[in-house]
Amino acid sequence: PDPERFLADLRRRGLAVTLNIHPAAGIRGHEASYARIAALRGVDTASEEAVVFDIGDPDFIAPYLEEIHHPLEEQGVDFWWIDWQQGQASTVPGLDPLWALNHFHYLDNGRTGRRPLILSRYAGPGSHRYPLGFSGDTITTWESLAFQPYFTATAANIGYGWWSHDIGGHLWGYRDEELTARWFQLGVFSPINRLHSTNSKFATKEPWMFDRLIEPVLAESLRLRHRLVPYLYTMNERAHSLGEPLVRPLYYADPRWETFLAAKTSFLFGTELLVAPITSQRDLHTKHASVETWLPPGQWVDLFTGLRYDGGRKIRLHRTIDTIPVLLRAGGIVPLTAPDALGVGNPEALEIVVCTGADGHFDLYEDDDARRPRVVRTPLTWSDADRTLTIGPAEGDAGVVPATRRYTVRIIGVGPATAEGLASGYDAATSSLTVDVGDVATASGAVVRLAGAAPTASNRELERIEAFLLRADIDVQVKEGLWDALAAEPSFERRMMVLEGFAPEPALRGVIAEILLASPERTD
Repeated sequence: PDPERFLADLRRRGLAVTLNIHPAAGIRGHEASYARIAALRGVDTASEEAVVFDIGDPDFIAPYLEEIHHPLEEQGVDFWWIDWQQGQASTVPGLDPLWALNHFHYLDNGRTGRRPLILSRYAGPGSHRYPLGFSGDTITTWESLAFQPYFTATAANIGYGWWSHDIGGHLWGYRDEELTARWFQLGVFSPINRLHSTNSKFATKEPWMFDRLIEPVLAESLRLRHRLVPYLYTMNERAHSLGEPLVRPLYYADPRWETFLAAKTSFLFGTELLVAPITSQRDLHTKHASVETWLPPGQWVDLFTGLRYDGGRKIRLHRTIDTIPVLLRAGGIVPLTAPDALGVGNPEALEIVVCTGADGHFDLYEDDDARRPRVVRTPLTWSDADRTLTIGPAEGDAGVVPATRRYTVRIIGVGPATAEGLASGYDAATSSLTVDVGDVATASGAVVRLAGAAPTASNRELERIEAFLLRADIDVQVKEGLWDALAAEPSFERRMMVLEGFAPEPALRGVIAEILLASPERTD
């Protein structure tokens, strides 16, 4: 009932607002601007006949923006979601109205000197010049979900990196809580994480409307997306300056035919990560779903499980409902906000995730969000031989970031280790060492060095297999026989032979085979 107060409160909380508009409907009699625009366009206001939308008429464009949109922006609307669905018919031959809408709205949104922003539909190749894209209404089915990662990644081939679709599905289809969870997880690693659904009380997306197994998956997905903002901001600056889309097909890193055939739904997410979304239902007995992907050469470590994989091959990955495969390349570095840092400013606390196995470097980009921004770059450098991470010092306009920051460093893929002179804790389940670096002056930086040799972590195959078997809903005698036989064999080759004999069911065999095949220590 009080739009201005409502919008002001959203802005106070650091939120931005967009409104969805259907301009083809024209300006109708109930709208506040109707009388003024009708008079300008020669429409009889007594009839309340709608003023026809005509973006091809220069005399229509100014009142369309100034009388309708600018007053709402003064109330607190930040940008516009242009939902044009009427094709290319225009009063100007050859002019696509959607192109013109995107052009004028984009320029108008930046008229005060801020960075312009719009959300709009696809208007053909090259139309990424202006908007954040959206795919239109997605159908709520597993088949629709399976198409989205392929569709989003291959948009990079025509430069359309700022792309979005309706996370969780928009309409029709069916309610499936597992489907919603997998879609939310894909949303975390999409260019734009945009939840959207039709006007139905049964098309809900709020995490608390789902059962106790799914609710935390949805909530943690949304929190993880926010924690990724430092990484996302850096990658989108690369998209701006280098023309490098955030989401790209795997064949950008490994251009071979096998990569395309075996990884249609997997993609590169920025410079450091490989994501293989789960787009099919889980097996009821193993409680795992799976996805096939190609791994580019090198080593990769799962961001959540710590399992290390050898690349240069096809592999099937299996995950429970709470996670999907997100692999960090050896030497990869990912900056995150602190778990409780849910603001929108440049963060006062950061967690730096580092993957052992190779040297790595990452330039964290930050600015002050102005049209001509003041910029700071913080170099993050990992020396694998020295087991050392160097943070900063920050380079650029020091006023953009806090004078001091609290840093936590999480090193994955490492065996039991400690850090020199700093409090640390080791988690064997995820093969990760967490180091509390404390407050660091951004102008001077810090060095984190592991003590001793700090060996690369093994995959602890038997421990992982035992943990899986404990939770699998399968025959107890099969569990015991399989476990006893695997535990008695010291070599990778013999364990694979045991697996073939004891696990005829593909779902059961697949989970264990992934663990054994990830980065096996083969014997001669």
